[in-house]
Amino acid sequence: MPAKEDNSEKEKSLDLFLKIGLDERTARNTIANNKVTTNLTAVIHEAGVTDGCSRSVGNLIYTVATKYPGNALPHRPTLLQYVVSSKVKTTAQLDAALSFLATTGIENLDLNKFEEACGVGVEVSAEDIKHAVNEVFEQNKASILELRYRTNVGELLGHVRKRLPWADAKAVKQLVDAKLYELLGDKTAADNEKPSKKKKEKPAKVEDTAAPVATPEKAPEEDINPYSIFPNPEENLKVHTEVPFSDGSILRCCNTKALLDKHLKVTGGKVLTRFPPEPNGYLHIGHAKAMFIDFGLAKDRDGGCYLRYDDTNPEAEKKEYIDHIEEIVQWMGWKPFKITYTSDYFQELYELAVELIRKGCAYVDHQTPDEIKEYREKKLNSPWRDRPVSESLKLFEDMRSGLIEEGKATLRMKQDMQSDNYNMYDLIAYRIKFTPHPHAGDKWCIYPSYDYAHCIVDSLENVTHSLCTLEFETRRASYYWLLHALGIYQPYVWEYSRLNISNTVMSKRKLNRLVTEKWVDGWDDPRLMTLAGLRRRGMTSTAINSFVRGIGITRSDGTLISVGRLEHHVREEMNKTAPRTMAVLHPLKVVITNLEANSAIEVDGKKWPDAQADDPSAFYKVPFSNVVYIERTDFRMQDSKDYYGLAPDKSVILRYAFPIKCTEVILADDNETILEIRAEYDPSKKTKPKGVLHWVAQTSPEVDPLKIEVRLFDRLFLSENPAELDNWLGDLNPQSKVVIPNAFGLSSLRDAKVGDSFQFERLGYFTVDQDSTPEKLVFNRTVTLKDSYSKGGK
Repeated sequence: MPAKEDNSEKEKSLDLFLKIGLDERTARNTIANNKVTTNLTAVIHEAGVTDGCSRSVGNLIYTVATKYPGNALPHRPTLLQYVVSSKVKTTAQLDAALSFLATTGIENLDLNKFEEACGVGVEVSAEDIKHAVNEVFEQNKASILELRYRTNVGELLGHVRKRLPWADAKAVKQLVDAKLYELLGDKTAADNEKPSKKKKEKPAKVEDTAAPVATPEKAPEEDINPYSIFPNPEENLKVHTEVPFSDGSILRCCNTKALLDKHLKVTGGKVLTRFPPEPNGYLHIGHAKAMFIDFGLAKDRDGGCYLRYDDTNPEAEKKEYIDHIEEIVQWMGWKPFKITYTSDYFQELYELAVELIRKGCAYVDHQTPDEIKEYREKKLNSPWRDRPVSESLKLFEDMRSGLIEEGKATLRMKQDMQSDNYNMYDLIAYRIKFTPHPHAGDKWCIYPSYDYAHCIVDSLENVTHSLCTLEFETRRASYYWLLHALGIYQPYVWEYSRLNISNTVMSKRKLNRLVTEKWVDGWDDPRLMTLAGLRRRGMTSTAINSFVRGIGITRSDGTLISVGRLEHHVREEMNKTAPRTMAVLHPLKVVITNLEANSAIEVDGKKWPDAQADDPSAFYKVPFSNVVYIERTDFRMQDSKDYYGLAPDKSVILRYAFPIKCTEVILADDNETILEIRAEYDPSKKTKPKGVLHWVAQTSPEVDPLKIEVRLFDRLFLSENPAELDNWLGDLNPQSKVVIPNAFGLSSLRDAKVGDSFQFERLGYFTVDQDSTPEKLVFNRTVTLKDSYSKGGK
């Protein structure tokens, strides 16, 4: 029955949205989003167009429903009357109106200023548009004639828009297109040619007559500067959020002018953010995004970012994690304005809790965790909710003094147990824990909750922008309710989407289980998406930050980012920074029969593909002797047209050295296992085979090349989203780590240090691991050579 009712409501909404002129696809996409459906339905009723309206009006109403600033809701009906009466009739006018109202907030609306700001009553005739377009073309005629149809039309439209901000955009576009055709005529073959792209790593040929280069389209400001979406501290007078209560009242949270002035006086108007990790595990790549936003915004605005440890749970926190976090923050390239701990403020937090009780906004409760859960599910008040203030004050002091057993009492905020928001169900502010604190010692036996402490410490530290992931959006009501109840400064809160990476898990609980149950080799296992693991694997902080910047800091949630996208950024950087060398993972011996056993020829290997002959530092020496090793996979007994490796009576080129031809194959007694290959080399290099193989040679008779251990890492989980699986541990990839203990490398690798990175030609990018010893180097494969992301990865 509920499903039928749900379908019936959706059909009603669909019918309503079609009546205002939305196309069916947009209407159906809208009803799939409950939030937008609710907003649009309310706006249609406010506008009084439930019986329908023109498509142009309906599209504007849809924009109001999806873009209206939440801090100016009292003025929405006024704007809708302007839309319905066609006083605001273009998207340009509506955008200007929304911008004006966002600045106005809940203050009284000056209709004269409003109408002036969004061009009410301004009529733009076809003749006006024609005149403006002609002016723009006359001023840019020379450039247009040079660039022809590669002219940036967007810039031309922008020039017209500056002259006539309220002109119909469609009419302007049509006239600009017509004017272009009038001036240039039909497109020529040259107009249809795509601008030639420069090939990578090759200097472009100089042409006698270069084709004119099109003016690039201007990127949105957010693409240029991702932090431009955030307001300045002095703008923090707007309503942050509305907290609806079950009795019908609405709390509109915002700073008073006196509170904001006091805040600005302390901060000097500078931006202050905070990065607040909980020291109960190692940081992962999701924290890299948080750091990019928190530290990046502060740096962009010449402000400061606190590194604040959210250390309110002494049972889960360790000194190891605290030290690790500080080290990783620095490795990621960020410098904290100040390092603080939530525990630094335990005294202030306690005093404010007492104040909250005195105001009748908190009470001591004796319900068990199970009882609290049951009462919340039933939306029932605690039996102790209305106990006298004096009684709660006395009991809270007893809690602090250690006179009440652990689990026998909590301090809860008196919020709204009948709210539609679960995070307003009288959240716990303090609980009893007889556990020494790693930073505060044994002074306290009561500890504040995250929901209580986080917002208050934001306020005490005068944080201007409190930035967090979208799962905290429902806690915004509680955040502002508490600051409002205490009458203290309210930071600006903004939520962004979490960073979800494919083929891994990101929750600390799951990561902790992988580590403690030894499914992986510690928090810095290179298969994990911990920043310590990525660093050990060979990924750099600059590549990780580049990856995060490329994703952006939007609020769109639920997107699973392919791990290939991260690898793409790493590969792009290592291609420029990792010198080339050669190694053989599965060696197959090749004896060169026409080269003397004791002789060796040195050839030059290139560290970089574009190495210049006059730059000795771009080359390294590679010894070529009568015994070399190639990959077993580069030899077959049966040749084929599409195979470029070595086979009997077939030739290949050894990279940087000589062509060789297989003359004999030495088999084991089973007549299957290949023991070695006999070959002859062509010292004249007249042979020109297509296949090119990497190789490693013996530097002296009967002495193996440099032995190295190579670890090949792959996706930790087989499924793209293992977190969704009930048996997520059963999805672990058995081939996520393959150890090759007896690979061979060139002798030039002998002096490589931990953290040094190389491209092993034809194999991938590798980094020296911390397990290396003077006797044996260990290399981790950081990424493969193949860039699957650029070929369609998400």
